[in-house]
Amino acid sequence: MLVIVFKYLLAMKLVQHYTFNILLIGFCLLANPAVASIQTDSSQDKPFVVVLDAGHGGKDSGNRGNGYYEKKIALNIILQIGEILEKKPNVKVIYTRKTDVFVDLIERARIANRADADLFISVHCDAHTSQAYGAGTFVLGLHANQRNFEVAKKENSVIFYEENYEENYDGFDPNNPESVIGLTLMQETYLNQSITAADAIQKSFVANLKRKDRTVKQAGFVVLKYTYMPSVLVETGFLTNVKEGAYLNSSKGKLQMAQAISKAIINYRNSLNSSINTTSSIGDVVVEEEKEPAVVTSDGVVYKIQIAASSKKLETKAYNFKGLSPISLEKEEKLYRYYFNETSSYEKAKKLKKKAKRKGYKHAFIVAFKENKKIKLSTVIPK
Repeated sequence: MLVIVFKYLLAMKLVQHYTFNILLIGFCLLANPAVASIQTDSSQDKPFVVVLDAGHGGKDSGNRGNGYYEKKIALNIILQIGEILEKKPNVKVIYTRKTDVFVDLIERARIANRADADLFISVHCDAHTSQAYGAGTFVLGLHANQRNFEVAKKENSVIFYEENYEENYDGFDPNNPESVIGLTLMQETYLNQSITAADAIQKSFVANLKRKDRTVKQAGFVVLKYTYMPSVLVETGFLTNVKEGAYLNSSKGKLQMAQAISKAIINYRNSLNSSINTTSSIGDVVVEEEKEPAVVTSDGVVYKIQIAASSKKLETKAYNFKGLSPISLEKEEKLYRYYFNETSSYEKAKKLKKKAKRKGYKHAFIVAFKENKKIKLSTVIPK
């Protein structure tokens, strides 16, 4: 996907501009703690953390199809989702808002990042000039058609309610399709997991509520850009549709939507527990861990923690690596290897490896270097 984006940018002569923008977007995350792994285990102490985001709020009513208030419906659904999830074992729920208040889009993402969240769900209601109906889910990506762009543009226009939005979003223009390109790159690491979560929600709508399946789509939503965990935006239905608007505004409709979304979140969490992805790759390359003896006495050796290997080149910023820093990058033929930290102490290296594993890099391992060249760990550790 990254290659496709840059080819597009080259064609549009936008590479230089958006590369600069991408390098700047990390500023909003630097003050936040690192995000934990999306991989969870019910036997671990860390709960599965879900951040629930009710779209709009306060001075931003959202869409007013058939006289309804999107902000109120979204909040009611979110609160009911939270009430259901809070009764589940080892699940922690955090809200971006619990009342009718306005929250900047970028602050919603910061709340999720500070919470060390495993999943971010943003709930909305759709609108259209026709009698379109059905529930849909979105993950961050390039809009495939004009309709997806229009949905994203409607939700992104919220930034105009915010003070200093030009500074916060680095000149992002919701009305400019080209501006969306710069949103998509940083969430690529979590795209597969975001799609899995969105698909679980979509299937729950169809199986439990017999809703029209509008499928999982990609579009450039600002609220999803700055989160560094799997993130999904849910359009629960169209307030502009007479029948569907009345359903979503009803107590029955809001409860049923909350139940379907809650069930999907638990199914997603359980799927992670039953099939934990233990690769250390960002792309499709898996590295093998080398067995390590207990102590080391060799001089002149530097130890680094390899956390990933990929054919993709990413900026060595903390937000690309679940908050780990510093990150170094080395290219071997067509493969990029990513290393966390470095030390001359093997004992410290083992602690760094444990830290990387806690952040989700389950196959992180120690690599030895001498005179800037990689050497076998077994050659510098006594047998």
